[in-house]
Amino acid sequence: MGFAQTQQPVRLAIVGLEHGHVSGFLHAFPQQHDTELVAIVDADVALRAKYEQEFHLDHALFFARLEDAIAAKHPQALLVYTPIGEHRRVIEEAAERSLDVMVEKPLTLSLEDALAIRKAAREHHIQVLVNYETTWYASNRAVYEMVQQGKLGDLRKVVVHDGHQGPEEIGVQPEFLTWLTDPAENGAGALYDFGCYGADLMTWLMHGAAPLSVTAVAQTNKPDKYRHVDDDATVILRYPHAQAVLMPSWNWTFGRKDTEVYGTKAYAIAVNPTQVRARFSEKAPEETTTAAPLTAPEDTSLHYLAAVVRGELKPSGDLTSLDTNMVVMQILDASRESARTGKTVELKPLLQ
Repeated sequence: MGFAQTQQPVRLAIVGLEHGHVSGFLHAFPQQHDTELVAIVDADVALRAKYEQEFHLDHALFFARLEDAIAAKHPQALLVYTPIGEHRRVIEEAAERSLDVMVEKPLTLSLEDALAIRKAAREHHIQVLVNYETTWYASNRAVYEMVQQGKLGDLRKVVVHDGHQGPEEIGVQPEFLTWLTDPAENGAGALYDFGCYGADLMTWLMHGAAPLSVTAVAQTNKPDKYRHVDDDATVILRYPHAQAVLMPSWNWTFGRKDTEVYGTKAYAIAVNPTQVRARFSEKAPEETTTAAPLTAPEDTSLHYLAAVVRGELKPSGDLTSLDTNMVVMQILDASRESARTGKTVELKPLLQ
C-alpha cells in the first residue's frame, strides 16, 4: 500500500448508472487514494441528475457519451454498471481505446459474447475483470487456502447458496429492477443474477477446470413479480471426482452468500464475509473462527483494479480474471440451456 500511495491515482470512468451496485462505489471513492473518479457516462438525463444530486457530485463529471468522456477526461480504465446485455458493447469500445475494464458480475449474457470479449481483449491487450462481492470475502480466501494446503483432503462436494428475498422485495432501484427482470438484458433471472457467484467460486477451487456436465432446473414461483424470468434455480456441476450444487434464488427467507466445501478429510463453510465453520475430525467438534483480513491490493475491487492497471498484478486464474470468467460463462450458458430443455448439457473444451 505504501508503494501504491506514492503514485498518482488511477483515473477511472463509470459507464452506466442502471446497476444498483454503483452506489457502493460512489461511497467508496472518497475513502481511498488509489483511484480517482474522473467521469460518469449515461445517456439518461434524469438518471444523471439523480446521482449528481444524491451524491453531491460535480456536474462536470457527467457525460451522455463515452467517447466525449474519454476525450475530455482521459480515463485509464472503466467501471461498467450498465445492464449485463450492454457489457460486450462497452468492452469492445474500451478495447478499441486500449482501456482496461472492470464489469459487475456476470461477464456477459452468453458464451458467444464472452468469446467476442476475449477476442477484443487479446487483440487490444487490455485487461477485462469481473467484480463479485464474494471475491472480497476473507472467509472465502480462508476456505480456499485450507483446500490448497490439503487440510480438507480431496474435494468432493461444494454447495453454494446465493440470493435474497427478491429484487422487488428488497427494494432495488426502479432502473435496476427493469433490466434484472428482462431476459434480454440479464440473461435470465436468479439463475444468472446469483448462479454466477457459485460458478465463479467453484471454477477458482478447481483451478480453472470446467465441469464435465451441467444440469439445471429453474422456475418462477412469483409470476406476479417475475413473469419473464426465473426466480429460483438449482444447478449441478459434475467433475471427474467432485460435484458442485449451486442454489441461486430470489426466494430465500433472508439474504445469503455462503459456501460449503466438503473434502475426504474435513469440511469448511464460509458462513458470511468473515466467519468460517470447520470440522477436521469425526471425533472433534465444529470450530468457528474469524478469517484473517485480506491485504491490499487484494482486499477491495478498487485497490485490485488500480494494481492491475499499473501492472503490479497480472490476473490469471483468480476470481476476477477473464480466463476464470470464460468458464463461468460456459456454466451459465449451459445452465440456461439445461433449464430450458430439461436435459443435462455436456460441456466441450473451450478453444484457447
